[in-house]
Amino acid sequence: MLGASYADRHDRRRLMIGADLLRLVLLLGLAGALLHGTVPLPALAGFALCEGSASAVFTPARLALVPAIVPAGRLLQANGILQACFMASFGIGPLLLGPLLAVTAMPGVMAVNAATFAVSAATLAGIRHVAPAARPGADPGMLRDLAAGWRAVRSAPDVLLVLGTFVAALVLASGFLAVGLPAWVARAHGGPGTLGLLQGTAGAAELAGALVLSRLRLRRLALTAAGAWAVLGGFRLFLGATSRLAAGLPLMAGTGLASAATDIPLVALLQARIPAGHLGKAMALWYTGIAAAITISPPLAAVAIRAWGLTASFALSGAGLAALSALSLLRLTRRRPAAVTGATHKAVP
Repeated sequence: MLGASYADRHDRRRLMIGADLLRLVLLLGLAGALLHGTVPLPALAGFALCEGSASAVFTPARLALVPAIVPAGRLLQANGILQACFMASFGIGPLLLGPLLAVTAMPGVMAVNAATFAVSAATLAGIRHVAPAARPGADPGMLRDLAAGWRAVRSAPDVLLVLGTFVAALVLASGFLAVGLPAWVARAHGGPGTLGLLQGTAGAAELAGALVLSRLRLRRLALTAAGAWAVLGGFRLFLGATSRLAAGLPLMAGTGLASAATDIPLVALLQARIPAGHLGKAMALWYTGIAAAITISPPLAAVAIRAWGLTASFALSGAGLAALSALSLLRLTRRRPAAVTGATHKAVP
């Protein structure tokens, strides 16, 4: 949240370039330290703290920069393309480690990693047409800016409802990927290869879903984001009822497709409804909720599986997601759309 407030009060593109250059220097320093031997744990912790601080500024600034370079009517498509790129990079990146280690040692790997931040900084520097954000004449300070950001989110009740739905649904859903899916594989007498195949199938399907969403023009972003959890819950419910890999693969593919529809419309909704000066903080609020949910969910999933068994726990997770989605959709459809003014608030929730 502190990094997001800073990003909202300063030039986002320059902050992102600075964060990239800082991480480049950190990785080159780590590579140099590895050349001279092992890195002590306190030094590694310091590296992680500095890298995390740079990311805390870069991530909300990146998400908040999109409306400044993309027309309002194309936010969904832009976020779909971005999500597809991220899903592809998360799949490709780990695959590069083995070949890199075959031709160089770990210091060389760190140097290659540093080079990726140089490329990122160069592409950001190449962005020339950025719509200026309306900023107050005087810096209000961190605390006032955070309070103003919270008021901006509260002034859009439908956005706040979708954010709350996402976090609550993640509590019901994410733990079963961390705990329930390995238990499902063990029940099906599979090993790490089976687990990897299931997770890879879900990731590939989410990538495909992001590409599909990048081609669509959705008018009801809030309804799409909330309703997608019911679809995901349905796949999750049936996953617990089977132990066959042939049935598990398409269910995991369906889960991946639905996952793309839970977050991409939500990001586009935030970008369309939250004023530019508070968008980074709204994104950081969402990320904070995600961090809390994925911390709470795995222990809850483990307790549920131990108490009621895998099938009943998956069914409970799926039914809970469907019920939560239905309640959110009911609230959204009963709420009259608020009148939206301003050039940056054209999207219909």
